[in-house]
Amino acid sequence: KMSSPSLKTGAYILIGVGALTMLMGFLGCLGAVNEIRCLLGLYFTCLMIILLAQIAAALVIYFQKETLKDELSNIVVDLIENYDPSDEDKRNLQDAWDYVQTQIACCGWTGAKEWENNEILKNKSNAEYPCSCSNRSKDLEEGEGFCNLEDSVNGTATYADWPVHEQGCMDGVEQWLKDNLGIILGVCTGVAVIELLGMILSISLCKNIHSEDYTKVPKS
Repeated sequence: KMSSPSLKTGAYILIGVGALTMLMGFLGCLGAVNEIRCLLGLYFTCLMIILLAQIAAALVIYFQKETLKDELSNIVVDLIENYDPSDEDKRNLQDAWDYVQTQIACCGWTGAKEWENNEILKNKSNAEYPCSCSNRSKDLEEGEGFCNLEDSVNGTATYADWPVHEQGCMDGVEQWLKDNLGIILGVCTGVAVIELLGMILSISLCKNIHSEDYTKVPKS
């Protein structure tokens, strides 16, 4: 209920790439140590598949970013509406969202108003608010769940009365990506270069092994 087809597909791709990377490393070491050409060729093929998969993932993210943003928005809004600190089944997901709000200093996906639709807060007339949204240090020490609004008006309050951050997490995440775009691109480029070097090395080893085998063949 807390996922979407695109995000599930992305997760499966990452799992597959991780498993393939582990297998690839084992085959590469085994092929290099024992000078087995077929394993080195398989190592080269795995590296090429991973590199192509990374390029394909980058293109999907770039051209489908609006669709992915809409799906992520639906997931977060649903999470906020059903947020319940006593629900152990969703504990990890809720803790992750609390961490995002605390670290980015944001509240809700587009703003704190989304928290007014939370089932628990509606039943309490919004006299409480999410601690991870708070701009007060004593609330951030709690870091999760709901905090009591000390100055509620006639027992009823709105999100405007909460001591929380005004910025929505969507804007905060986008700003974080912009601020760290150089680092992200640098890491991706570095990984791609390492993969290309591995492909070149495996081809060179295959050629050396082939040359050695050729020189060992007795001439008639």
